[in-house]
Amino acid sequence: MGLIHIALFTTLDLVGQAPGGPDEDPAGFPFGGWQAPLLDEATGARITAAYEGTDALLLGRRTYDIFAAHWPHQEGGEDDGIARLFNAVPKYVATRGTPDLPWAGSTALGPDLAGAVRGIRDRHEHVKVVGSLDLVRTLLREKLFDRLDLWVHPVVLGVGKKVFDGGEVPTNLTLLAPPTAGPKGAVHLHYGLADGTPRTGDMSAPGRGVGSAG
Repeated sequence: MGLIHIALFTTLDLVGQAPGGPDEDPAGFPFGGWQAPLLDEATGARITAAYEGTDALLLGRRTYDIFAAHWPHQEGGEDDGIARLFNAVPKYVATRGTPDLPWAGSTALGPDLAGAVRGIRDRHEHVKVVGSLDLVRTLLREKLFDRLDLWVHPVVLGVGKKVFDGGEVPTNLTLLAPPTAGPKGAVHLHYGLADGTPRTGDMSAPGRGVGSAG
């Protein structure tokens, strides 16, 4: 069985809307492209390296449309490696309708998203979920993921679609590697889904070394 690996670019207040450009998701959002001024060479290299081994993409419809208009035309350019990877691997699209999917290797998933994702996991080793906030929220809520990469950037927007929108369920995760930071302050957090649900405790209990908050 393979891994479902979510990768998200977020702000400090966990806004994940339209990081790459003003036309990605413009409705009511004035900060499209907020990530661009914060991207540096070191972080870009880490992002590229994180795609190594990817053998399928799982995308929401909006992200699919953006990618399908862009990546087929990027081979031979600055992003040749990523373009060739994305163009070669199967693309699975979470969509409610029966849209035209012109990008080679694209398949629309049916109404049973959970079942479809489990089937994809069985067929592939390393499935990457990029962007696609609505899809990501569903995967997080249903615990249909194995890895969660957050690239957190040093900016607070105060508006926009957030990674967690109030529909979360209690979930444990484990940090799989020490956080890394780029020169412009982007921090990479690499988590894995863990068993169980969060536990509680009492920080004022004897031996904790923490006084009462009262």
